[in-house]
Amino acid sequence: MSDGSDARIELALTWRCVPFDSLSPIELQAIHRARQRVFTVEQQCAFLDADERDEVAHHLAAWSAGDSEPVAYARLLPPGAKYGEASIGRVLTSLAMRGRGVGRELMARALAHVSALWPRAGVRISAQTRLETFYASFGFVAVGSPYLEDGIDHTEMIRREAGARDGDDG
Repeated sequence: MSDGSDARIELALTWRCVPFDSLSPIELQAIHRARQRVFTVEQQCAFLDADERDEVAHHLAAWSAGDSEPVAYARLLPPGAKYGEASIGRVLTSLAMRGRGVGRELMARALAHVSALWPRAGVRISAQTRLETFYASFGFVAVGSPYLEDGIDHTEMIRREAGARDGDDG
């Protein structure tokens, strides 16, 4: 008998964070399908998803047994690939996994990987404005005004490296 408090049940997910050239062709195809499912179909955004940045990125994906696509995913870019800081983008959680804490775990893992890969880099993201509070809970702060990206309101946000002070260049 459930009282509704089990929304964040224990999930058996396999997490993998690897550079582009360590992805198998099947993994890459599954990642692209998941990204297209969320960004192109669900959010109705027409944009070139598979861009030149995939090749320089680390790809963090959560896999669940029986699913042919990752149930959560984020693309981690090194400093200089998009911004002066490292960047986390293409963040998604499958429809079936939303509301179960998977997105929160994805961001915590993404930030840990960024810190390990590019220490002291800081992280800049282009967040959907409706998720600003979510990202703020991880230490991101909005910089600048909201803007339209692919038909959706976005806000640029930054999370300074540990120990950084305003005005530091990192």
